[in-house]
Amino acid sequence: MTQIKIRMQEGCQDLFPRKAHPDDAASDLRSRIDLDLVPGRSTLVPTGIFMELPPGWEAQVRPRSGLALKHDLMLTNSPGTIDAGYRGEVGVILYNAGREVFHVSRGDRIAQMVIARLAEAELVPADALSDSGRGTGGFGSTGKE
Repeated sequence: MTQIKIRMQEGCQDLFPRKAHPDDAASDLRSRIDLDLVPGRSTLVPTGIFMELPPGWEAQVRPRSGLALKHDLMLTNSPGTIDAGYRGEVGVILYNAGREVFHVSRGDRIAQMVIARLAEAELVPADALSDSGRGTGGFGSTGKE
């Protein structure tokens, strides 16, 4: 098992990222401050988390489905990517797509984080690509089933 070093901002040990259930794919991220999310705006919400990912790994910050369904909250850059070389505080860019101010309290679960190994891939120039069943069909080209 790969270990990921997590350092918490002083006074934020209670916000350490955890999975709600052992078989969950993601760990919950919590707000380290109280704030109001204004409708129609993106806000950077700090978590108090700093991490050291090994080379070849990333962390993905993803929205929470309950906040999206019940409160129209989403992540502006979903999923957000944390690169292995980043050592700053993990922040979550929340967007309030609803019509009302949404209050976030310190300790509220605001997003989830998945740690993943990256596939090694080399991007190479090519003059042509092989044929496929889909071809160059764009968005919605496979129809509605």
